Amino acid sequence: MTAIWTNAAGARLTHAGLIHQMAPAPAVLLGERHDRADHHLWQMHVIAGLAAHRPVVVGFEMFPARLDPVLAEWVRGALSEAEFLERAAWGTSWGFPSDLYMPIFRLCRDLRLPMVGLNVPRALVRAVGAHGWDGVPQAEREGLTPAAPSPMAYRAFIFELTGGAREGRAAKSADDPAFDRFLRAQEVWDRAFATHILRAARAHPGAQVIGVIGMGHLQHGGGVSHQLADLGLPGSRVLLPVAEGDTMPAPGAADAICQLPRQLAATLAQG
Repeated sequence: MTAIWTNAAGARLTHAGLIHQMAPAPAVLLGERHDRADHHLWQMHVIAGLAAHRPVVVGFEMFPARLDPVLAEWVRGALSEAEFLERAAWGTSWGFPSDLYMPIFRLCRDLRLPMVGLNVPRALVRAVGAHGWDGVPQAEREGLTPAAPSPMAYRAFIFELTGGAREGRAAKSADDPAFDRFLRAQEVWDRAFATHILRAARAHPGAQVIGVIGMGHLQHGGGVSHQLADLGLPGSRVLLPVAEGDTMPAPGAADAICQLPRQLAATLAQG
């Protein structure tokens, strides 16, 4: 797969050079748009490259943490693909076709890379968004702690990502208190993903944890990497894919960006 890597300063890197730079990080967070097959193929290549340097654990936004025993059975080779997807309740827990992700899942099984779920029930996200952490009983918090307040750059990114200032929207700017409720919900996911990445790191000493996560949770020094640092695991790195010709993420969005060839997306779309 021919691709062009650039670091945060805009300098070009080779794929091998990028993998070498990322290998020492305690966690590497791979962004995606969930419906993009080329993004998932890119993730698979990066995971394979990092796994060649050291032991890795792969965490997925697509699975709640309660399904870790099912993921372990899959990696162990105890389940067929159909059994795996049924036991993981793929049809109801994630709204995107399994074919987009199966190459990554097969890679983890073939290389015996441990897989963990990073998500929590949506009901918790809604409850914290509506009532804040203090309004949710301790027993219903899924073992999470309150999220660290997001940096303004991330807050502004999420505000614009969700439509910015527009007619009918209560919040008129990123620092408007009316935006707090939505951001609280976003931060629950960020904190959940970070919490489960930290647990995986502690359960597999010396391993690097790779997160497969929607890119909206990763950019501009906020999101998952910010929550990881607050939880005591600094130094995570964020990598993002972008198709050739698409709008590049803003400066400072990630540690490195991989520009994918446009024909890759076109070829995958054709089946």
